[in-house]
Amino acid sequence: MKTEQQKRLTLNDIARLAGVSKTTASIILNNRGDDFRIKAETRQKVQAVAQKYGYRANAYAKALQARKTNVIGLVIPDLTNYGFAQTAKTLERLCRENGLYLVIACSDDNPTQEKVAIERLLDRQVDLLITAPTHKIADYYQDILQHTPLLLLDRYIPHSGISSITSNDIPSVITLVENIVRAEEKEEVFYFGGQISLTPSENRLKGFREGLAQSHLTEQSGWILHKDYQPESGYQMLAETVENLGRLPKAIFTASYTLLEGVMRYLTEHKCMDKLMSQELHLATFDDHYLLNALPFHIHSIKQDHDRIAQQTFKILKEKLNHQESQSVQVDCEIIWRR
Repeated sequence: MKTEQQKRLTLNDIARLAGVSKTTASIILNNRGDDFRIKAETRQKVQAVAQKYGYRANAYAKALQARKTNVIGLVIPDLTNYGFAQTAKTLERLCRENGLYLVIACSDDNPTQEKVAIERLLDRQVDLLITAPTHKIADYYQDILQHTPLLLLDRYIPHSGISSITSNDIPSVITLVENIVRAEEKEEVFYFGGQISLTPSENRLKGFREGLAQSHLTEQSGWILHKDYQPESGYQMLAETVENLGRLPKAIFTASYTLLEGVMRYLTEHKCMDKLMSQELHLATFDDHYLLNALPFHIHSIKQDHDRIAQQTFKILKEKLNHQESQSVQVDCEIIWRR
């Protein structure tokens, strides 16, 4: 049988052990003893009992009374993804500094797992939900919106009316691809992308094709490859390309840094890194990482402003919690040229 020390005590237990009423114990443990002129001796007694037994007030009971939990739910594809991790880090700080708690779950970019993560967060009575949607089925997200404020991160659902924060990626992709063709003098550029069903994939591919068009380079069959955004997919797409060509391609644009990781692993394992040094192979990527500054060869990248994305997310979050009108926001990207 559990002792008093071992079992989780309720407010009734604390009141009984301190020899006071449940109401008095509640007032003291909610730091309102002064308001009701409760004797210091009584307050100290109740607080001592609570401390001895490690009592914690039931946050859900409090939330039920206040009709808010101050908890924000965030669902992102992967915590190891540098961009999402940076955004989540800044957003968590902003929430913490403003009396909110950010609870993070991962979807693995899988619709079923995203649904599980969302359901668990909704079970916790979050005040607002933020998700990077894994699909475009608007009805699913609009059903959530009926009872919980919802915000889309990194991706949007066309014609859904759901507020989103995304990167304005098309212009920077156009400029970078045009540079690969003109400045690097590459007459062959491959595109390695993630799930084409996601809006960032659509936009980056659109920018890629527009960049080819503006540099007067005609897209050839087999230049566009898609899988998901995991590093292993970057590895596999390069392996397939080498098998089809019988050689390395002359230039590759990866639609995310995670795909670039897979490409780099393939080149390392197949002892082809010297091709980057000699510039026989040119790499460029969407997403930036500080490690790109430490390489002995140059990889141009497109940097998303994750701090600003987090700040804009928090701004819209606050507007929604205050029942104010909010608009979707696009945040500009920056090309990092490495020479």
